Amino acid sequence: MQTPTRLIPLAVALALGACVLAGAPEPEPTGAEDFADYCASCHGLSGKGDGALAKTLEHRPANLTRLARANGGTFPTTPVMAKIWGYTGGKGGSDIMPNFGPLLDSDTIPYEGGDGIMTPTPLRLVQIAEHLKTLQVK
Repeated sequence: MQTPTRLIPLAVALALGACVLAGAPEPEPTGAEDFADYCASCHGLSGKGDGALAKTLEHRPANLTRLARANGGTFPTTPVMAKIWGYTGGKGGSDIMPNFGPLLDSDTIPYEGGDGIMTPTPLRLVQIAEHLKTLQVK
């Protein structure tokens, strides 16, 4: 059986497209995806501190939906970033936050965390913080 000649350009285009897609870098996960992968097991997908592992921890995970409310209606971006990054200012319980290494290794972007200073910050940390802002209760 012979292939009709009009199908050859289509086959070539599909083959070239597959080569281009195969060499394309994978897109960065979204903040919601990273939150689901790194945070939801303790904080829950809704951020209320009710993840599957929450009951096994010495200290209940924070309810991340009330961060802005507890801060006079302003989301405390810089302290949230510091907590994710691993800096606790000498405070903190015995529970350990997960290793956010892959998030810290992402490209950095200038980000203003609420302190008026544009700071080079890993993109994936920014995306998690921006996702957390969407979870805030009014």
